[in-house]
This record gives sequence, structure tokens and C-alpha cells, in this order.
Amino acid sequence: MITYLDFVVQSHQFNRPLGITSICSAHPYVIEAALRNGKAKQIPVLIEATCNQVNQYGGYTGMTPADFVRFVEGIALRVGFPRERILLGGDHLGPLVWANEPAASAMAKAGALVRAYVEAGFRKIHLDCSMPCADDHNFSPAVVAERAAELAAEAEAASQGASLPLPRYVIGTEVPPAGGAKAEENRLLITRPEDAAETLELTRQAFLKRGLDGAWERVVAMVVQPGVEFGDAQVHEYHREEAQTLSRFIEAQPGLVYEAHSTDYQSREALRALVEDHFAILKVGPALTFAFREAVFALAAIEEVLCDEPSRIVKVLEDAMLSNPKYWVKYYRGDERALALARRYSFSDRIRYYWATPAVEQAFQHLRSNLTRVAIPLTLLSQYLPQQYRKVREGWLANAFDALVLDKIQTVLEDYNLACGLG
Repeated sequence: MITYLDFVVQSHQFNRPLGITSICSAHPYVIEAALRNGKAKQIPVLIEATCNQVNQYGGYTGMTPADFVRFVEGIALRVGFPRERILLGGDHLGPLVWANEPAASAMAKAGALVRAYVEAGFRKIHLDCSMPCADDHNFSPAVVAERAAELAAEAEAASQGASLPLPRYVIGTEVPPAGGAKAEENRLLITRPEDAAETLELTRQAFLKRGLDGAWERVVAMVVQPGVEFGDAQVHEYHREEAQTLSRFIEAQPGLVYEAHSTDYQSREALRALVEDHFAILKVGPALTFAFREAVFALAAIEEVLCDEPSRIVKVLEDAMLSNPKYWVKYYRGDERALALARRYSFSDRIRYYWATPAVEQAFQHLRSNLTRVAIPLTLLSQYLPQQYRKVREGWLANAFDALVLDKIQTVLEDYNLACGLG
């Protein structure tokens, strides 16, 4: 059965390469915006969860893979988006979460993780065993490849045992690993074609040694570093001239494209250049929750002007981050002023981990209730949400809380639509 992902991959054999946006987020407003975008464009939507977000123990979202599927399906039902047009992906599936354990126990848990994803209905599986475990003293690319094949065997067994559609696989990894950039270096090191070739050949051999010939034929993409990343206040823009040898390499690999991670905050032109250079799968996450945060902060400023009992959601978020710093303290640097700035406004958007905390959720609902009971004046809309103001004035957008928030997220997706050839 040919999927939309297969169609996108095959398009790179011709003169008009297409792309697909990979929505890597568990935020309900982000997922709703993505599904509404897919409905408007009449295309399938790729939504991914990472091993940190969602795993058999709950991850930081508290959801297992089956829970995440039900969560997405619930939003799709409300939006009126067909379930069969949702493609679910698992990102960085491997021993990352348990890398501080010995390899045997970490890989056993990684195998259970992959099985849980496949059995829940995830069809795009990124196999990532690039992180050494606690007792790995001779860690090498060959070990990475062998472990990826081990997890592929688990995925194949799970799909065949449950009579499910066969997964498509993504191999390789980017630098830095999952979780976002921690450095602000001037230029990232782009993956060398010879390193990409080694990853490809070692993984192919490992698959075939396990008798996974059919699974290898469903490897559709490889993750590399094309030179895109972001930190607290810096975006590493794509310089296509520096990635041309990498781009030419994949052209000689039939049925394969690249998957580009951390494409958040790239310009519209850079995103389109990535797709043209065969980085067909564009992953985005923090830029979407960053847009959500911008909308909430703008609406909170409007609320302060209009309402006698405002939610004070910005302060509630700050209090939540200070009382539980584990999601940002390793990522932000500087004095107290710099840390306060990063907590609220960083491109890394570590604030995204706090929206589901009870106090923040209560404040958000307070904000939403306040601005649902009053009419937002066009003057304030122009001041704080100028793009949405223009759409409201032109009759394209309702001047309503949810519509404004979703449209703010949609402005990010519009760049990806154009980059992916959906114009």
C-alpha cells in the first residue's frame, strides 16, 4: 500500500520535489492547528511523538503510545479530520531515555518502546541508537547499526503479529541529539557524505544479516545534519551551497530522502531550498509552541487592559518554571536577567513543558474565559496581534480567542506549506 509519505519520497525522482511537514508536538492547540491546516489543504498530516514525550512508562506527557493515538484521534474527531489521513510517527525511538543503564536493559526497554509504538498504530518509525549506554566501552557506528536492526526486528514482529500496515523506517541522527541545541556556535558541522554512506551501508548490512530484507526496502529516509539548528536567541540558517555534496549523495540512493530535524525558525526560502535539496521531511515543534506562547502573551496583555480580574498567566508560568526548573535549568545560561529573558522568550521554548501543569492550565482557562466574555477591540488586536488584526478586518478570521490562537500557529505552518510545494 502506497502512503502519502511514499509519494513524497518518490517525487524526488522527478523535477518537482515535494516535502512533508512533521509536527513534533503534543500540544493540543498545535495538533488542532496542524489538522485544520491539513483539512484546508486536503493532505494527510504527519504527527510525531518522541521517546521522551511518549513511551510505555508515560514519558513527560504522561501518555503511552496508545494514549497519544487516542489523544490525536479525539482532536481529529472534533475538527472533522479523517483518521485514515493521519500518519503517526515515532521520533528517536531507541535507548535514549535509558542511556544511563547497561546496554542490555536499555535495549530491552527500547524494544518494548518500539513494539508499543507499532502496536498503537504508528507507521513511521525513526530508529535512533546513536547514544552510548552506561557500559558501552567500544561504542561505534557498527554498534549503532546493529541496534537499529535489532529494533527494526521488534517493529516488524509487532506489525506482522497484529496484521498492521508495515512501517516505514528512518535511520540516522542529527547533532545535537533530541532535546534541542545547547550551544550557540557560529557554524554547525554538516554531515559529510562519506559518513552518511557509512551509516547507510552499515545499517543495510545489519538489516540483511537479520533477514530484514523487506524492512530495508521500507527505509525511506535518513537523518543527517544539513547545518540547521537553533538556540536561545540564535538561528543557524540553511546555507544550501555548503550542503550540495550531501544533497548530491542522496540522489544516488533510489527511494531515499533526508529527514531534517530542528528546521524551526528557518525562513520560508530556506525551507523551500531544503526540500529542493532532498530534505523532504521537515520536522518542526518548538516554533509552533513558540507561536502559541506569543499568542497567549499577546492576549494576556489585552486581558490586562480589559478585565478587572486578569489571569496573570505570565507570572503563573514564571512561578511554575521557578518551582520546577528541571526542564530548563540545563539549557539556559547567564545572570538572573538573562535567565528570566530565556524562560519567557527563548527560541528553545522550554516553557512548552509547563502548559499542562495544573496552575498554568487554570490560568489559561481563566484567560480564555475572560476574553470570551468580552469583545476584543480592533485597536488592541492591531496593537498586539497585527497579522490576525488584518485577517479579521478582511473577513478571513473570527475575532475570537481560539481562532486567534490557532491562526498564530497557522502562520508558521503556512511557511511549511509553501516549502513543501502546497502553495
